[in-house]
Amino acid sequence: MRRRSPTNFPSEQMEKGTGKNQNTRICFLASLSIFFWMLLLYFHFIVLGSGSSAVDQSGKLEVGPMYSDSQPILVTDPPPQMEKPKPKPSDPEVEKPKVDNEPKRVPVTSDAEVGKVDSEPKPTIVPVTRKIGPLVETTPSQEADKYPFMRALRTVENKSDPCGGRYIYVHDLPPRFNEDMLKECRSLSLWTNMCKFTANSGLGPPLENVEGVFENTSWYATNQFAVDVIFTNRMKQYECLTNDSSLAAAVFVPFYAGFDIARYLWGFNILRRDAASLDLVDWLVKRPEWSVMGGKDHFLVAGRITWDFRRLTENEEDWGNKLLFLPAAKNMSMLVVESSPWNANDFGIPYPTYFHPAKDADVLIWQDRMRKLERKWLFSFAGAPRPGNAKSIRGQIIDQCKSSKVGKLLECDFGESKCHSPSSIMQMFQSSLFCLQPQGDSYTRRSAFDSMLAGCIPVFFHPGSAYAQYTWHLPRDYTTYSVFIPENDIRKENISIEERLSQIPPEKVKVMREEVINLIPRLVYADPRSKLEIFKDAFDVSVQAIVDKVTKARRDMVEGRTDDYFIEEISWKYALLEEGQREVGPHEWDPFFAKQKDGNGDSGEAAKNSWENEQRQHS
Repeated sequence: MRRRSPTNFPSEQMEKGTGKNQNTRICFLASLSIFFWMLLLYFHFIVLGSGSSAVDQSGKLEVGPMYSDSQPILVTDPPPQMEKPKPKPSDPEVEKPKVDNEPKRVPVTSDAEVGKVDSEPKPTIVPVTRKIGPLVETTPSQEADKYPFMRALRTVENKSDPCGGRYIYVHDLPPRFNEDMLKECRSLSLWTNMCKFTANSGLGPPLENVEGVFENTSWYATNQFAVDVIFTNRMKQYECLTNDSSLAAAVFVPFYAGFDIARYLWGFNILRRDAASLDLVDWLVKRPEWSVMGGKDHFLVAGRITWDFRRLTENEEDWGNKLLFLPAAKNMSMLVVESSPWNANDFGIPYPTYFHPAKDADVLIWQDRMRKLERKWLFSFAGAPRPGNAKSIRGQIIDQCKSSKVGKLLECDFGESKCHSPSSIMQMFQSSLFCLQPQGDSYTRRSAFDSMLAGCIPVFFHPGSAYAQYTWHLPRDYTTYSVFIPENDIRKENISIEERLSQIPPEKVKVMREEVINLIPRLVYADPRSKLEIFKDAFDVSVQAIVDKVTKARRDMVEGRTDDYFIEEISWKYALLEEGQREVGPHEWDPFFAKQKDGNGDSGEAAKNSWENEQRQHS
């Protein structure tokens, strides 16, 4: 028997062992390969499939409204582990929500997604836009960016600020637009030395109370065209002026528009008449304050009728300048003693009277005196006929005054001095129950305000003489303080004024007179060098009306309201609407404001006649 060498045994054993190891290794590699491919297929179809779905859903959130916010959310990378993840439904990371200042996870709805979330070691933060709607917290800043007047608008809500929503910013105009005109006061009128009427802050010289018609103080020989300087000086005493235009509820332009045009109405070409207006507009539009609302928050004052500023053509023969037709001026508000019923950028304010109270006591004393007066005349009229105007009813009114035993007439034609005497006029008004106020050369008359100052109930014959003019200062219900007799009742039917007025019961007359007396403070301009504490004068009423107008316009802009159906040619109707009304329709006064080619329809002629009448008075 052959013996085996001891050294050969290990070698033989190793050869056998080596064969088994090779087979095992092959099987292991095959199993590992199969496991790898299964894992790869699992990752591709399960993990990536659900992940792409989540990303697609997140991508849809990127399309949102104007108001949106970007917040970080979590999306995950594929897990690098080779082990199959196990779902953990009770995992606190899945079950319990994170606090608000931590990133939110994508909602998990399947076991595969749960496994995905559990297996991620370090999630990646990706910003995705979420649709969250309007944000209350960010609205103010967004509005401030869109509307530069938001700071001023928010002051309205500040109840602790007495000037909240009432601040006025005054442009510091070069002196050529105002003060220089006063230095050349002799050039302001061809027939009147306006220097004495621009004294005392525009009030004119004090009136002597020789006949006891006035009080000893607060009465001045004020020119009816002096509102420019009176208003501007009153503005200097306004309690809510500001140097910060971003707080302003409105912006005042202290341009003496009335004085400017008065210098050049006669004997000057249209280039001269328009020069200052064009210069002013050019100056304003370059100011940063103008860009806030394109001038819609700006206002100025002109102590003349609107027709002096509404020249329609470039013909040298046409009247006035074109200030109110300039594109920039159409955005501004112009306060005039007579406005146009067919335009929306001018507003009627009272003519100045002779009374300018320095304190509340002056008003109270005067009101009490007017209540106690004995009035012997049923009605009165101060004025001259208009023979050149076929539609004027003045001639018939004068005839009725002359033929009545209870009517008083103060004729102003042929240079009668009493008609131009403040004492004579006021004395007649103080002794009358009713004062007749027909149209003059245009719709309005200063006499209407003088008569109401005397406690006399005005009788109007055209709605354009007061009712559609001074809507800020007079009650909407005109029957409470006045009598309306349509012109045609006089012109065609020759109605007796005496008979019509006699039919009003004495008790009603007393109530109407009390209403007129109560209106006195808001119809006069207080002394610019002092201040009333209790009463609001014509200046205060006008400024508040402008502030309300601008505030409403700003709120409409913020809230997206527009006046798409506004018709400028019937703008007089909108002024008569009650609070909250926005639509107009047929009105009983439509025939009075139908545009005509003669009479008041020719605005330039009306304005020119007014100047010729002034010349006649001073000749």
